[in-house]
Amino acid sequence: MAITTCVFDAYGTLFDVAAAARQAADEPDFPTLKKKWAAVATHWRLKQLQYSWLRAVTGAHTDFWEVTQNGLDWALEAQGLGDQPALRQRLLDLYWELSAFPEVPDMLAALKTAGFQTAILSNGSPEMLAGAVESAGIGPLLDDVLSVETVGIFKPDSKVYDLVGARFGCATDEVLFVSSNGWDAAAASGYGFSTVWVNRAGEPVDRLPWKPTRILDDLRAIPDIAKG
Repeated sequence: MAITTCVFDAYGTLFDVAAAARQAADEPDFPTLKKKWAAVATHWRLKQLQYSWLRAVTGAHTDFWEVTQNGLDWALEAQGLGDQPALRQRLLDLYWELSAFPEVPDMLAALKTAGFQTAILSNGSPEMLAGAVESAGIGPLLDDVLSVETVGIFKPDSKVYDLVGARFGCATDEVLFVSSNGWDAAAASGYGFSTVWVNRAGEPVDRLPWKPTRILDDLRAIPDIAKG
């Protein structure tokens, strides 16, 4: 069946999760971050994801903002920066203003022009996602922003992927799901979506029972893939 609906993970897929640490490192108030921002950004993202998985498998759900703060606290302590509350607060503030990757607006506009339904499906809380979408200026290019808070469990639980069909009334094989997380794209493939893993870092494919349908290094080709 032809693709009718294009659904995107948010953080790392549409929005650059390293932007907060990168920007803060360029600000004169935080000289200690200058040489450590890349490690902070990497550890922050990794712990954010790990904590979401652990909470999902143990049934200890909380919203993504708490998980984001927990991940940052671990990352700052690991880099010897855990005693800087002003730096912590600045990084958290910037996370609400993450920039979109450069190709995102034109890519989404091309999908809308071609008649596709477009949405975000994210672990992010509704408030976090609203802030990121507004900051990036892509709200008019999205039909909806779907958060796991509707079902109270993080990806890759199948109840999260169920949200797409419930919202758009589409079959699984009408959906193109795009994520920068290889495990997310793989799990969505197992669910029945056509998938794209946006592998910007050139990482190996995760060893899981399923594989992404396609692998790209950015989002520019998404409209052509959706058209078939």
